[in-house]
Amino acid sequence: MSNIRIFIDFGSTFTKVVAFDLDKEELLARVQAPSTVDTDVIIGLKQALAKLEETVAFTDSDVKQAVACSSAAGGLRMVCIGLVPEYTTEAGRLAALGAGAKIAGTYSYELTKKEIEEIAEISPDIILLTGGTDGGNKKIICHNAEMLSRIGDRIKHIIVAGNKSAQDRIKEIFADMSSNIVYTNNVMPEFGKLNLDSVNEKIRELFINHITQAKGIARVKEVIQDVIMPTPSAVLEAAKLIAEGVPGVHIGMGELLLVDVGGATTDVYSIARGLPTRDGVNMVGLPEPYAKRTVEGDLGLYHNLDTLTSIAEQESLVSEESKNELLEKVQELRSVLSIPEGEVQTHYQLMLSKLAVKTAVDRHVGKLQSVVTHNGEVWFQRGKDLTEVKTVIGAGGPVVFSANSRQVLEGAVFQQESPNVLKPKEPEFYIDQRYILFAIGLLAQSNPVKAFRIIRKYLVQI
Repeated sequence: MSNIRIFIDFGSTFTKVVAFDLDKEELLARVQAPSTVDTDVIIGLKQALAKLEETVAFTDSDVKQAVACSSAAGGLRMVCIGLVPEYTTEAGRLAALGAGAKIAGTYSYELTKKEIEEIAEISPDIILLTGGTDGGNKKIICHNAEMLSRIGDRIKHIIVAGNKSAQDRIKEIFADMSSNIVYTNNVMPEFGKLNLDSVNEKIRELFINHITQAKGIARVKEVIQDVIMPTPSAVLEAAKLIAEGVPGVHIGMGELLLVDVGGATTDVYSIARGLPTRDGVNMVGLPEPYAKRTVEGDLGLYHNLDTLTSIAEQESLVSEESKNELLEKVQELRSVLSIPEGEVQTHYQLMLSKLAVKTAVDRHVGKLQSVVTHNGEVWFQRGKDLTEVKTVIGAGGPVVFSANSRQVLEGAVFQQESPNVLKPKEPEFYIDQRYILFAIGLLAQSNPVKAFRIIRKYLVQI
């Protein structure tokens, strides 16, 4: 068998191909070509493989055993419906994000006619229907099933992951629908207890078996072995591997935070328990998943420059005298695809990149809140306390190709002026300089030992 393994990421803009030498545990090459999902995904793949062939001597057999991830054609778009926003709806959202989905909408309580039309207009790949603990409230989830049945011809896939006592009635409601209906365990079987694994598994199965086919991506199985997961899921798998290592073989780097800044979104991943580090702090809200992902769709450094500019103004990062200059340079950055030219553009690109990291991490981490009671001041924590996390990893062009990657990642660090935002206090910084995290996540599915050794070799401390 060849020592070369090839991994592919079908992105909305580019199709990326990475080749590893597993014997030497080395990166041989990383190439990319424009994605062609709108026409024929295989065209872009073959163009990328042709580029790879210029430096790597691989065989048809190497290509045939290649596996891929994908965020093309809008990625995996999901709508989450639950009972209470802070509980079953949030549990469903966490499950969807952990499976690599892009959340296109969240809804709680009884769906209205207007909301049903909104969902039909969104036309998500999957609707995740949750609501009620096992043996608890059945009325809301059954009402929402009834409402969904009215637009059944416009729904592709529904995963039902709510109160198990309501499943029989929901099956009756959905009996005449042509949609693909999948039933699985409740995402919140008991109050405050999460069960995300079974939902994640069903989402992955639908993505592999149905959604890639509908988006035309599954056609690549004529050339490669398979598309096995959404791209964000591959990155999450890589983050878990880096943190945990390989039991009995390699010790991982420990709890970590990973920030991936892109043109359209900024994704944040934490592999950490996130329990309180201060004495006397009480946890509130849902328990946080150990491996957590959040997506900020308004913080991409190309598509969301206007939003970042507004945040910069709100946070007084620019003086009144500099506002016009900032607006001018933002327009210039947009015209050069966010790749700065000259000292002034570079200054503003660094500022906005750091702001994207800061804002995304602020939203991802936990918060402390004090409440004064008759017994004195009581502190509550909602979300993860990441103050003791010692590793922050940066990924994505605005970080990796920045003039000062460290300065950008400092946006992820704890700030004394915001002591209740629980960000890492004294982390070490690393970057995925070669853009291989997705490939590491894919390789980890079959060979975690090699995957761990390779990523430790190519993670660059800054």
